[in-house]
Amino acid sequence: MRGRHLLKPLPLLTPKPPSRPPAAHFRARAAAHPPTPRRAPLAEPDVGISRFAASIPGFNGALKQRYSDFIVHEVARDGALVRLTSFDLPDGEESGDNVEDGECDATADPSRALASFRLLCGEVDYDALRGFLERVSEGGDGDLSPIILSADADKAHRSEVHEFIKRNFKFLNTDTVEHSDGIQKCIRVRLGSGPRGGRARNRRGMNSSGWRDDKPFDSRGSTSWPYHLGKFLRFNLYKENKDTQEALGVIGKMLGVQPRSFGFAGTKDKRAVTTQQVTLFKVHASRLAALNSKLAGIRVGDFSYVKEGLTLGQLRGNRFAITLRNVIAESDDVINAAVNGLSKNGFINYYGLQRFGSGSVPTHFVGAALLRGEWRHAVSLILGTRVHYKWHGDVDAALRGMPRHLTVERAILQRLKKYPGNYLQALMAIPKTLRLMYVHSYQSYLWNHAASMRVEKYGISQVVEGDLVYKTGSSLGEATTTDTFDDDDSHVNSSEMEMSCETLPEEKIQSVKIVDSEDLLKAVYSFEDVVLPLPGSETLFPGNEVARIYHEIAKKDGISLIESAHGIKDFSITSMKGGYRRILQRPIDFEWDLMTYTDDNTPLVPTDLDVLSEIQSSETNELLSDGTCSCPSSDSQLQVSVVTSGPTIEASSAETKSIGILDLSPEKLAVKLEFTLPASSYATMAIRELTKTSTSVACQKTLNG
Repeated sequence: MRGRHLLKPLPLLTPKPPSRPPAAHFRARAAAHPPTPRRAPLAEPDVGISRFAASIPGFNGALKQRYSDFIVHEVARDGALVRLTSFDLPDGEESGDNVEDGECDATADPSRALASFRLLCGEVDYDALRGFLERVSEGGDGDLSPIILSADADKAHRSEVHEFIKRNFKFLNTDTVEHSDGIQKCIRVRLGSGPRGGRARNRRGMNSSGWRDDKPFDSRGSTSWPYHLGKFLRFNLYKENKDTQEALGVIGKMLGVQPRSFGFAGTKDKRAVTTQQVTLFKVHASRLAALNSKLAGIRVGDFSYVKEGLTLGQLRGNRFAITLRNVIAESDDVINAAVNGLSKNGFINYYGLQRFGSGSVPTHFVGAALLRGEWRHAVSLILGTRVHYKWHGDVDAALRGMPRHLTVERAILQRLKKYPGNYLQALMAIPKTLRLMYVHSYQSYLWNHAASMRVEKYGISQVVEGDLVYKTGSSLGEATTTDTFDDDDSHVNSSEMEMSCETLPEEKIQSVKIVDSEDLLKAVYSFEDVVLPLPGSETLFPGNEVARIYHEIAKKDGISLIESAHGIKDFSITSMKGGYRRILQRPIDFEWDLMTYTDDNTPLVPTDLDVLSEIQSSETNELLSDGTCSCPSSDSQLQVSVVTSGPTIEASSAETKSIGILDLSPEKLAVKLEFTLPASSYATMAIRELTKTSTSVACQKTLNG
């Protein structure tokens, strides 16, 4: 502890037959006892979270009372902490110095190119393109729908048209779409400077001529990309109170690129302030930097060009700065003992509640249905609480009434509309990353229960015979990942899959062994080496009583962990390698502070944007200073902050209050914690160990009240 102080404000799928027939009693039990949707919020014991690493008493404290109380910085593969430190463009690049990707002058005289286009495509398409360009030159681009050229069965000719438009009208983007008959193809043309047009679509996603107009625009990248630059722009994404997919979705729409153009190592919490690395294919930094003045709660910076894009799992961990407010304890000694206990003893490395979704139907329920091959039931669970839809009902009506952000639910219904009654096909409409996450959620559910049983039965003070341990000398750096995900699926945001911290890919497959009596005699291993499996085809179960809990819970759910009930790889544990996870995790580079405050709206820890704004304000005022005063007033500092980097969402509410007013408020106690965790470990589980309080939403709302 560094002392107490008062802070200043700051095609159709047909299931393959299984290799072995599934055990009849499993399916019978599943049919008799299917999971039912939950109406009450998910509680920790529901997913196996029930034990603590130590019996040291905790204290009450409000977690995430303000989202700025939960700050996360990604730790990159090279160990560097990812922070937002600069909005400067890379060396040699200036704002507006390139005209690729739709930045040409749309009002230039295109008559010569249009004459050539008439020879290439004919009179009808010539008239359509000429009219489109006239509307652009008249300034109608803000509400400009795409145009669709005539049907063209010649792929080589379509390619020639694509290249002609890119070469002669660089401010336009093209892609290929198909007719509702699914056979004919044509070229669609749109203004390339953003997500414009498309507002004239009808509800069936077709324009008046019957051409499909609901296909997302592709992102082919620039045809004139400089040879000396890496094809990927790497930048640091700073976001406030938004999840990763949401933030990138906003940026993607403003740039007119698809979600799959982005790469990132892992998702970050929504109710938090986070900074992480992101890569973007063939987009210049100047285009991205220009968005900062238009983005709310999002900033991008620290630009560089690299040869490869990021993929899920390419990170070392996360650094957390967490503030617990309204701390109540019998004494400072209680707080000291609890914090020191967390630092010394660590915490049970449970999968947190976020792993199991934020909807009324937990994701492991869906995972269990998928493992049993109950496709219709799985679809019902996913749709049931979001859509008032009967299987004999109107899919169109359900789609019309569904919010756009419910991407998973919309994808399922759109596939059901195309293939009525084919629920497996409907499930395959979900992006692969999310399809796999349902089964991973069930694996996590089993792991949590097994961890609780191991701690309850044997404690955490020693290794016991039959435990699984990483072999001496095995290293995470030598491990191979399990169940990695294809890059061809878009990263989408689903309200049912609100993930926290790093959950993809799964744990590492390492060399493990079952502890025997000789190992115990030699005292080679400690409890920190003990792991438990996430069941799969390449994992071992413990050689003691802990193995029993896996099979008992799975049997109760009508699931076999050693044979598949169907032949669909994505929904089968036996088709996944599996993995291992340490039972105990200690916070790394742990620091903490006990502090006091008076205003609940006062930020207690500066964010990257606060620090950057302060630096820029200081530099600006040094230039403006007449030499008699180098200290800006609070008003001028706030003004510079808005001008240079845009407003933060929460940062300035206390700055307008006088110190005298603040001093009239009662003094409150807060605990600030800073620590690093490896990827896939949950900071909320560390806080649970500290406070001995549930991390459920219901409990935290009570504390925050």
